[in-house]
Amino acid sequence: MYFDSVFKILNKEVINYKVPIIDLIEFESKNIYRILVGTILSARTKDNVTTKVCEKLFDVAPDFHSLSILSVEEIEKLIYPVGFFRNKAKNLSKLPDAINELGGNIPNTWDNLMKLPGVGRKTANLVLAVGFKIPAICVDTHVHTITNRLGWVKTKNPLETEMELRKILPKKYWLNINRVFVAFGQNVCRPISPWCSMCPISKLCPKMGVKKFR
Repeated sequence: MYFDSVFKILNKEVINYKVPIIDLIEFESKNIYRILVGTILSARTKDNVTTKVCEKLFDVAPDFHSLSILSVEEIEKLIYPVGFFRNKAKNLSKLPDAINELGGNIPNTWDNLMKLPGVGRKTANLVLAVGFKIPAICVDTHVHTITNRLGWVKTKNPLETEMELRKILPKKYWLNINRVFVAFGQNVCRPISPWCSMCPISKLCPKMGVKKFR
């Protein structure tokens, strides 16, 4: 497959786009606590909302100790209006104790990350890739959609996409696929009615499953 050509073009393309929120947190702070909490908050929430909420929360709770002092109700007020804010507040309130049970540090293994409240496959993979620079494939809507349109995979959901990409995608791309494809998906290759007319990889893309594009 033409992985090299696609990534070479898109790496240059997304330089001018807004950086996905978790990559921005990593770039600005290099703080694994913020990366983990930000990733939990970002689930099913737009980046502009997550950005504002993270700023509010981290001003009050810049670390696990200060987070542990807050009540669930206080966390709810700080993280509203992220999606599922009540569930996320409950999970965040449990997070400091869960971290202590694992030795006091955020784990750098997939299995232990999955033991943390509010952490699923996507969150665990993103924390590994962005926070620890450990090769992991984080598949969200954009990665799932774009890799299917390119014909790299033919899958029905993000889990299937992750499993297939693990088989075919060289590991040298695992760390960056989410950053690149999320930025590209937010700006050009959108889930609905993508901008194929301004796509820099249009000639390389078979547009699998695309019924309407601009």
